[in-house]
Amino acid sequence: MPSQGKVCVIGNGAVGKAAALAFAQAGLDVTLLAPPARQVAPDPASWDLRVYALNHTAHALLSSLRVWQAMDAARVAPVDVMDVNGDGEGAGQLVFDAWGARTDTLAWIAEDRNINQALDAALRFAPGLRIVNGSATALRQLPDRAVVELAGGETIEAELVVGADGAESWVRGQCDIGLDYRSYGQLAVVSNFECEKPHGGVASQWFTSAEGIVALLPLPGQRLSLVWSAPEMLAQQLLAMPVSQLAERVCAVSSQRYGHLRPVQPELARGFPLRLMRPHAIVAPRVALVGDAAHVVHPLAGHGMNLGFADVAALVRVVAGRESYRDAGDERVLARYARERKEDILLMQVATDGLERLFGSSLEPVRLLRNAGLSLVNRLPFLKRALISQALGKR
Repeated sequence: MPSQGKVCVIGNGAVGKAAALAFAQAGLDVTLLAPPARQVAPDPASWDLRVYALNHTAHALLSSLRVWQAMDAARVAPVDVMDVNGDGEGAGQLVFDAWGARTDTLAWIAEDRNINQALDAALRFAPGLRIVNGSATALRQLPDRAVVELAGGETIEAELVVGADGAESWVRGQCDIGLDYRSYGQLAVVSNFECEKPHGGVASQWFTSAEGIVALLPLPGQRLSLVWSAPEMLAQQLLAMPVSQLAERVCAVSSQRYGHLRPVQPELARGFPLRLMRPHAIVAPRVALVGDAAHVVHPLAGHGMNLGFADVAALVRVVAGRESYRDAGDERVLARYARERKEDILLMQVATDGLERLFGSSLEPVRLLRNAGLSLVNRLPFLKRALISQALGKR
């Protein structure tokens, strides 16, 4: 296998850092182009509002990069049970558990800060990797290389440019890749709470037609992370009220399952707009997109970050396994990456968008049908196994 190649990764999130680290550990020369970092020291006692449910694909990638072992294990919570609930009278229920899935745990809840700090530490010791703090102004795609021009006049030449620069990707825009966009008219309201009753490693979710989708994810100790995908008007009301009052609303939706909830940080609740974004391609001459630059899905399944890490694993595997006479940005190599990711991405886009439409309907026949559907799936072991295998990131 060839061990030489030049890659430029543009983006400073967890997916971009993982891509740069993975390429470096695969023996390629890597430049990570990131905006100047803001030096803000977080309160070590605080809990990050941005948390992710990492599946087995993400776990395998971070473990292979020796990043998982560097994360603060005391701030990672395993998920042993997923409990999905319908709404109204006769609400359906669908329960997945680790024992039924024949695995030790279904997922791991980790803070964005925890993941990024471990990645930052690993990047400092990665061979053949340099970090450039700056902003790109132009991207030129030539037959034999790509040239990234920086604001200061410098340039970066690479065989492959990896766009890991988020939903509003500058790289994608430079390649004139078309985009299908749909706003869900919702905000994800996030906050953290201490709970009166132990959560037992259960991730709970309530689908309601009127108030959106409420998810409570386990954090270490008796703490929960809220992700409430609420219609914009309701979301603005939730964000305007004191977080203690928000806790009461969450208690009502969850039927006091975890007892009294108390804000971990009284002043903290945030809202993030939710949308579906489907780029018409995830590759272009000398360019590959990963993470939110390649796809943005509804967070109801909690798989946005997992899709990004799966992109990285596939791209690095394809590039590292290319023929010796092909360089890292060869169009056939990039076509293999696009083919490998097409099914996974499309399946997640269709599933999350379809579920949002189904559970967003307030029609009574639809409500009855979806509740019945949840209960029916819960009684079909073979279908549950197929669904949980997909969620775990296992084929």
